[in-house]
Amino acid sequence: MSDLPMTLSPTDSLPARQPALRPYQQEAVKRVVEHFRAGHEPAVVVLPTGSGKSLVIAELARLARGRVLVLAHVRELVEQNHAKYLDYGLEADIFSAGLGLKESARQVVFGSVQSVVRNLDRFAAGDHPRGAFTLLVIDECHRVSADEDSSYRRVIDRLRQHNPRLKILGLTATPYRLGQGFIYHRHHHGMVRGDEHCFFRDCVFEQPLRLMVKQGYLAPPTRIDAAVERYDFSALRPADGGLYREDELNRVVAASRATPGIVAEVIERARGRQGVMLFAATVAHAEEILGYLPAGEAALITGETASQQREAIIAAFKARRLKFLVNVAVLTTGFDAPHVDLIAILRPTESVSLYQQIVGRGLRPSPGKRDCLILDYAGNPWDLYAPEVGSPRPASDTEPVQVECPACGHANLYWGRRDGELVIEHFGRRCQGLIDSARSRANSETTTSTAEDVGRGATSGANKEQGAGACKQYQCDFRFRFKVCGDCGAENDIAARRCHGCGTLLVDADDKLKEALRLKDARVLRVSGMQLEATVNGRGLPRLKVTYHDEDGASLSEWFALETLAQRAAFGAVFLRDHLRAPGVPWRPTSPDEVVAEQRRLRAPDFVVGRKMGRHWQVREKLFDYTGRYRKAESAE
Repeated sequence: MSDLPMTLSPTDSLPARQPALRPYQQEAVKRVVEHFRAGHEPAVVVLPTGSGKSLVIAELARLARGRVLVLAHVRELVEQNHAKYLDYGLEADIFSAGLGLKESARQVVFGSVQSVVRNLDRFAAGDHPRGAFTLLVIDECHRVSADEDSSYRRVIDRLRQHNPRLKILGLTATPYRLGQGFIYHRHHHGMVRGDEHCFFRDCVFEQPLRLMVKQGYLAPPTRIDAAVERYDFSALRPADGGLYREDELNRVVAASRATPGIVAEVIERARGRQGVMLFAATVAHAEEILGYLPAGEAALITGETASQQREAIIAAFKARRLKFLVNVAVLTTGFDAPHVDLIAILRPTESVSLYQQIVGRGLRPSPGKRDCLILDYAGNPWDLYAPEVGSPRPASDTEPVQVECPACGHANLYWGRRDGELVIEHFGRRCQGLIDSARSRANSETTTSTAEDVGRGATSGANKEQGAGACKQYQCDFRFRFKVCGDCGAENDIAARRCHGCGTLLVDADDKLKEALRLKDARVLRVSGMQLEATVNGRGLPRLKVTYHDEDGASLSEWFALETLAQRAAFGAVFLRDHLRAPGVPWRPTSPDEVVAEQRRLRAPDFVVGRKMGRHWQVREKLFDYTGRYRKAESAE
């Protein structure tokens, strides 16, 4: 990497009062240097709240040989990051209207994105005596939008005009954005998290929160079940953008009989505690909460709180002149008050990332602080230590489940359901594992369907090696759920419009239904139920009978034999691979009775198409994961 030293040394031109980096901070810096030495794709470092991102930023800014711009979205973070850099005995500029400074002459500049985007000419000047910026660091980088007209993207585009090889590093505790998913594509542990169009390409380092607590770097969170009544947000569903609607939240909390008792318990639990933060659902809810807290000991901050008033409230809270601080979605990032040792959550959180951000306000260590008490009155289901799944939660009773890929062995994390330790359903589509090009080629050449591979799909061969002898990493081809191209047989994502193998436009599910409905010898069932029965045929041999029912009493049936290896292989290929609620989870039934006993592991199709064959009907087509124009049975009122 041309803009950072080729080696890292603890004595590399350091002042006598250099801050000491913790081992994980040193490793993070090392990984960043190695990544940018090899290329210039945007990278991410994930460090939990309170882990010292400012020190990592300062060390990287110190090591950089070219100009460095460090951006944040709030002035508190700009000030914190700048102060940590000054601890090295070095000088840097601040460009932030909120801090009353607009300096940009020095090699290192700490700025607010709002101020910088309004003054792009001062940061993109090609004739600057120090040259173009070579490193851009973005704190709380999960705020970088996919919208190319957003503030961060406009700054990036302008800086790249003068330096196409600009190194871009993001740091965050929660690399997930509601409505978008993971903000990066590949993880250094060898897995795919976000889609291939993510702005940030690689997560080069991540420090687990659980390890931070275990090593004593963060205060241990203590979550307890509240003894009083809770709010019931279970009927609410996030809007399209991933957030709950304020009017729906207000319907739950407005004048709720639970609020006085909840606040009374918070006050009781706060005896002997140093600082308490309460997270409310709406502004009206927050104002009601404030009314029940001790006068003179509590204050409220919302997005509408005036800047000077906000500063005064935060200063009083940090100085412990106030004990209770109520807020509405404004102090989840960029707020540092280490003495906070009680977090009361009185609102639903849309994702585990937001939940971690809220709880993270109380995990910083502080003198006399033994732990952080977490009181959740909203029934949030999140595990503080659980990683983000990366897709919207499909239902309130789903949880993160681990599913091993039958092709590459990668342990995928999807939303799903368990029955004890058994995963009986998951909603994963494609394996998230990364494999090298040679292995990918070998898999494509050698993988075939066998009786032992019940419910798995063959690799598609979509991952092509680029360049002779190249050994690059690609996403594993295995798909848990897919639709097959009628022309080339390639397995495609269930939402794909064109085949990735041959480029053919895939037949639309609505077109299939429309064509079947026009035929006189076809029967289309809007499936309302699926019945499994272990029976015998006319010769007394065991058979599995599967019957599909529609809303009007019509039905279609199909039969399967499982006596021989070949019969079980056929059953796996034509039935199990589509019907399994948890495809890829090993299950090799050997008899109809075994299938009936475990039918909880099977799902019914949305539509079944049958054709008249002589005097009998034969199932010819089954549609799963249907999202077309026709109504499904489950949508009936």
